[in-house]
Amino acid sequence: MGVEVVGTHAVKDSVFEVDLADGDLVVAKFHADAGKAGVEAWGLGWLAEPGAVAVTQVRAVDEHWLVIDQVEPGQASATAAEGLGRGLARLHAAGASAFGEGPAESWIGGLPMACVPGQSWPEWFAAHRIEPYLRQAVDRDLLDPAASRLVSEVCARIGELAGPAEPPARLHGDLWNGNVLWDRANLAWLIDPAAHGGHRESDLAMLALFGCPHLDRVLAAYDETRPLAPGWQDRTPLHQLFPLLVHVVLFGPGYAAQTLTAARRALSA
Repeated sequence: MGVEVVGTHAVKDSVFEVDLADGDLVVAKFHADAGKAGVEAWGLGWLAEPGAVAVTQVRAVDEHWLVIDQVEPGQASATAAEGLGRGLARLHAAGASAFGEGPAESWIGGLPMACVPGQSWPEWFAAHRIEPYLRQAVDRDLLDPAASRLVSEVCARIGELAGPAEPPARLHGDLWNGNVLWDRANLAWLIDPAAHGGHRESDLAMLALFGCPHLDRVLAAYDETRPLAPGWQDRTPLHQLFPLLVHVVLFGPGYAAQTLTAARRALSA
């Protein structure tokens, strides 16, 4: 970056706040696997490109290190939540060339995530966002046979469960509450994407999965800006199967019951 480093402070494993000689503060993230930093940088740039939402700016990147702007933390507010909803609507509307647009090698959490282009969302979502993680969960004995059968049934019936056809949206891809930062100026910032082309309801479903401050305001502002298709609330469990299965594989069978519930709700919608 061409600016002297005068201090570092560990935030968590492999993430550091870095004080620069010019008084600026940035965040440096280390990725042990070569290439992951570049994929994250690509995702941040792709999300920032339409100018729809606040996205942390990339300062520098190499094979293992990513340096981004630091966001001064503030409190979540209804105003910021409404701005986030409107911004997500505009971001998704910026679109993608296909479902699965993204780097050939991508990740969700610490797991590989295939970015294989497809033109039909239901089949693409089943093949590249549900089934790979279902197989891993089953192979590791993290899901019981009943849960596995129900998730497989969702995949078999996904054409009738998916709702009206939608064009590919430009997704954050890992939009849980921890990847939204709220600053002191009533802005919500997006960090740590697993960006790809997908269905816009997937981002909203993930945002709802683990709770988000003022979620009702986020969703209302989104729907006012770019109305969602009828029945979108009933399809939330379908979209949540992807991140839930990822959590099963990453963190174990503690998420199995929630996955089973989501599969049941998706089939009964």
